[in-house]
Amino acid sequence: MKPFLLKLASTPERSFSVRIDKTPDVNNIWHYHAELELIYVKKGSGTQFIGDDVRPFKAGNVILVGSNLPHYWQYAEQYFKDIDNQPLEVYVVHFNNIWGEDFLALPENRALQQIIDKAKRGIQIETASDERITSVIEAIAQGSDSRKIFNLMDALLLISESSDQQILASEGFNNQLVKSEMDRMQAIFNFTLNHYHSRVNLDDISEVAKMSRGAFCKFFKAKTGKTYSRFINEIRIGNACRLLIEGHLSVKEICYEVGFNNFVSFHLFFKNIKGKTPVQYQKAYLQ
Repeated sequence: MKPFLLKLASTPERSFSVRIDKTPDVNNIWHYHAELELIYVKKGSGTQFIGDDVRPFKAGNVILVGSNLPHYWQYAEQYFKDIDNQPLEVYVVHFNNIWGEDFLALPENRALQQIIDKAKRGIQIETASDERITSVIEAIAQGSDSRKIFNLMDALLLISESSDQQILASEGFNNQLVKSEMDRMQAIFNFTLNHYHSRVNLDDISEVAKMSRGAFCKFFKAKTGKTYSRFINEIRIGNACRLLIEGHLSVKEICYEVGFNNFVSFHLFFKNIKGKTPVQYQKAYLQ
């Protein structure tokens, strides 16, 4: 899972792209790109990583990812094992400022400009209870050329009006990095995503970053606004949430599955990050 800058193909016939994914391995990597990305998960579930935010995703979610914000969707195992009986359907739209700066600068378009600015940290509509949003995103893929642009604008405006908005990456997360810093952060993220379920100490991750322990701790805190220990535990808790939702393992089994060696620590970290105990989180989801 090597992270990289994804350069999206464009054609003279299209100002932005839209597709429907039905397999779990499309761009199944930690990546970023200049285009904004609008996602509607019609069918599917797993764990998503956007900036420094980790959380489960499920059918009904709508996500807007800003320019150059790193992201990755890890689909649940069943979609790789039995795709025929576990259907997956995800609408993906990539776009730049196709309207132009002058158009966005109009006072009537303030809401459109604001939602594009907010997307720099990622936005999620958790329940997508307003079916207008999801139906308009589907219409982007199905409409005529002119209608596609209107539907994209409509989808962004409906997201801006939603009371269910959740900002994803933390305010301290910095995706405006020079090339050498981006390469280093990607190496750190890549190693962490592959090893979070085992013991990772500061010597291990400092070696990946090619820095001393002290220099690494200062660098990571400056770029993400949090300690590395907090970051890796958030990844573990995010994956624990997915396993709790799937319901195949007990809470204690999940604790060790995601990399915690102590059940009390797992319980405390989970409540600190999610505001609920693992059992409360599972019950709330089921309800």
